[in-house]
Amino acid sequence: METARRVPILGWVLGIGLCLALVLLVHYSVGWGTVLAPWLEMAPGLLLAAYLLVLGSYALRTVRVFLFFGPATAGEFPRSFRLILLHNLFNNLLPMRSGEASFPILMKRDFGIPFSRSIPGLFYLRLLDLHFLLFLGGIVLAWDRGWTAWGSVVLLLPLPFLAFLLQERIRRGLPDKRGRVGGLLERGMTGLPGNRAVFWWTWLWTGVNWAVKLGVFAWILRSFTSIPFGISLLGSVTGEISSVLPFHGVAGAGTYEAGVAVALLPFGVEAEAALRGGVNLHFFVLGASLLSGALALLLPVPPRHGGEGTDPGVFRPGEPGLDS
Repeated sequence: METARRVPILGWVLGIGLCLALVLLVHYSVGWGTVLAPWLEMAPGLLLAAYLLVLGSYALRTVRVFLFFGPATAGEFPRSFRLILLHNLFNNLLPMRSGEASFPILMKRDFGIPFSRSIPGLFYLRLLDLHFLLFLGGIVLAWDRGWTAWGSVVLLLPLPFLAFLLQERIRRGLPDKRGRVGGLLERGMTGLPGNRAVFWWTWLWTGVNWAVKLGVFAWILRSFTSIPFGISLLGSVTGEISSVLPFHGVAGAGTYEAGVAVALLPFGVEAEAALRGGVNLHFFVLGASLLSGALALLLPVPPRHGGEGTDPGVFRPGEPGLDS
């Protein structure tokens, strides 16, 4: 029990420490006035368009969750959209991935879906997110690098589908499920869809969501750094990967900027420009999250209809019969 209490406290301490370190780093190396000045030159209309596109990506993510957790979510798209906006807000603000805990809590509250179904489902969807981030980053890295690089990217693409096809064999071959690695793998396998239709739809909407979102983020980053679009796209990918990993600071401060810099610095972008671009892209991400969170609280949601979530012992995502 004592250890369980210390972990969240340690997360907050590290997260706040990273945030303070970032504030001091920007203050003494670049200056906050220099970092924030480009915002005054950006056209409000373009910023609004960028935000609306990001909001649209949240709607695409809602479609994915709406389909994956059916039939419990049937007829409840506005409620699902509100859930995604709130989950995104908590996930971007809280340290050490603690915001992820809001997803199963909200799914239980809004749809009666038990944790035994929502947690494996979230784990599977996060693996899809990570796969697409790596795939899109691989495309950027493979550009102009010949067939060997492209071959690696092509081999990466079908991995989720192979896991889906071979799920029973993989599950039987897992190491000791009581161990940490075996338990995580088992959780991910439990979250796999129950049929091909649900798999392909979640896979498709994951790709469309990230294509829209990262395209906007790359444009924002390029606006602050004047670097080629491909490099800014890669910086957006690595910044988002930093937010998918288990460790990040309060509101992602420090870790998000480091994720962006990891991609920019090897391509000759100056450290000051990489820091300035990472900070401002992060401000845009947080601003979009806060605005969307406020929208979630104002979103009119009709009274819920239907029963409680389906018994996880007899239900898997996509069952029964969406292939028909």
